[in-house]
Amino acid sequence: MPEFDALNGQAVAVTGASGFIGQRLVAALVQAGARVTALVRSRHAVAGLQALGARVVVAPLVPGQALQQALAGQAVLFHFAYDMRASGADNLAAFQVLLAAASGVGRIVHASSAVVYDDWPDGRLTEASASSTATGSGYRQAKRAMEAQLMAQPLPVAILQPTIVWGKGSPQWTEAAFAALRRGPVVLPDPVGLCPALHVEDLVQAALLAAVVPDLAQERFLIDGPERITWAQFYQAHADCLGRGQVMLQPLADLQARLGPAAPPGPPRGPSAAAKVSAGLRRLVGNQRFEAAVAAAKGLSRDKGPVYPDRSALILFAARPEVVTDLARTRLHYDPKVTLARGLAAIAAQL
Repeated sequence: MPEFDALNGQAVAVTGASGFIGQRLVAALVQAGARVTALVRSRHAVAGLQALGARVVVAPLVPGQALQQALAGQAVLFHFAYDMRASGADNLAAFQVLLAAASGVGRIVHASSAVVYDDWPDGRLTEASASSTATGSGYRQAKRAMEAQLMAQPLPVAILQPTIVWGKGSPQWTEAAFAALRRGPVVLPDPVGLCPALHVEDLVQAALLAAVVPDLAQERFLIDGPERITWAQFYQAHADCLGRGQVMLQPLADLQARLGPAAPPGPPRGPSAAAKVSAGLRRLVGNQRFEAAVAAAKGLSRDKGPVYPDRSALILFAARPEVVTDLARTRLHYDPKVTLARGLAAIAAQL
């Protein structure tokens, strides 16, 4: 694409290259003519990334020459790694190692999240919205700390703040939606909230635009999709794509009463025992094989019936966020194109 001509021949590095977003980013960068170095923690994803056209370096985010050598001479560092099975503190420590090793890169494109803002997932969000409360998940606090450190250092940096990133292979949203619909009716609150859905292809577009925008300083950009849909529309469209499944609405007050009173807020908790086991298995067999095994196990589960939201999901499903992306549209010329219908049509064709 002409807007990405500046990437042709450029040396770029990608962390999180084996992940759901990272693989698509690597493929888009290779297509744009960039010389891509994919940084991975283990050798499980090496063959697949090499097939995309990337040079693959096994360089965990720990101090050492492997990481420094991999980043030497890179025009752009795309930091898209985050281990959801590790604690926020562990992810922040890995980020700090990476930032120290990246002192010589030309610029950084960093994947943060809209969750950093105090009002998420409700209310009107802009890059000027407050993000100062000391409460929230370890993920939220880690992302805030990363943003603060990036904004205070001298390298040009574009901090992307995506909303709900979905698409084929998304373990948290699309694959989880399919699994829930296979299990039983998906229960959502009435009134149902708005789903700020962002297709992975549009997030990749924003990342490439951030890599070539001129005169970059230390800047933040909210990134959202092209349309306003409800969570009921999101799940029903996935059911239509799958050819099975049902969406049910129940009064919000009834779903809140079902969950009981909320526990008092406390310090961010580390990963659960199950998450630690998951992390170990992923290191052993690789992310893709692990996700496939989990999906198969869920498909064989005899535990059928209504799928109710937990407390955090219920807050999300009832919220009505207004995500303002004017800055990304004017500064980056970001133009999201992948609607829910278009994205799921592509998935249906592959199914």
